[in-house]
Amino acid sequence: MKLAILGAGDVGRSVADLAGEYGHDVVALADSTTAAVDANGIAVRETIDRKVNDDTLGTADPDDIFETEYDVLVEATPTTLGDAQPGFSHAKRTLTDDRHVVLANKGPVAERYEELQGLEAESAGSVRFEATVGGAIPVLSTIEDETPQAVTAIRGVLNGTANFILTRMAAEGLDYEHVLAEAQDLGVAEADPTFDVDGTDAALKFVILANVLADGGFSLSDATVDGIENIPGSALDLAAEDGRTIRLIGEATRDGVRVGPRLVPENSALAVTGTRNIVQIETRHAGSLHSSGRGAGGPETATAVLSDIGRLPPLE
Repeated sequence: MKLAILGAGDVGRSVADLAGEYGHDVVALADSTTAAVDANGIAVRETIDRKVNDDTLGTADPDDIFETEYDVLVEATPTTLGDAQPGFSHAKRTLTDDRHVVLANKGPVAERYEELQGLEAESAGSVRFEATVGGAIPVLSTIEDETPQAVTAIRGVLNGTANFILTRMAAEGLDYEHVLAEAQDLGVAEADPTFDVDGTDAALKFVILANVLADGGFSLSDATVDGIENIPGSALDLAAEDGRTIRLIGEATRDGVRVGPRLVPENSALAVTGTRNIVQIETRHAGSLHSSGRGAGGPETATAVLSDIGRLPPLE
């Protein structure tokens, strides 16, 4: 497949870097201001090196990637809420041109799912979005294999930053602000961690899962969301005395989405530590299926993108 990658952050660069191992050619890589475009394949390593060294990706305009010959648009721009722009417009343009879209951007799938599905129905191209939920964990492909109709509920831990903070608070008896500062120093938390600690990031992922189960009908505004900012260290101490701990747990069903701090047994599968994520998929016929792994990171998320590309049919 010929890939045009829009977004040159950790995920976009990692997709470009790994694409050759999966048998694909990168014909374009763009950020918000510049692009490298070559119908015969760009020089991936040189292009990435320029980006990392704060230089321009190339001499082309980002919009030029839509005019080159490509099979799959990898949409890896930052997630935005509300109208999910510009990610939604990028997907719309690609599908209108009868080409495939693989999304790492959660916005279009969480906020405008039905519109995206409608565009796909009228296109020769397909939309896939494994990378929007759980990084390297094969959550959506597992649901696809089981069929959404056979899945009754999905719950789990889908934000590594919040999980790291809660793990450290419990293990060391530290307060929230202290551990947050530590997480920021280690690069586990962003300078502005709001999206992670207030539950928004996890909620977006569970909204996507609810949309898959119910074939649409949900956006972030439909989710009930609580974060971890107000959890005192004493709460974790009290939980430990009872053999339990606190995790930011999300749940998606056909009826709705809930995300918030929950008490779980310390030996429970949901009590994952550090930045690790876990998903439990409850099924009608196969019982409870557990998948755990790295829920974020450039190479990790890129493997989900490239797995999706491998599942796409050839364009006629």
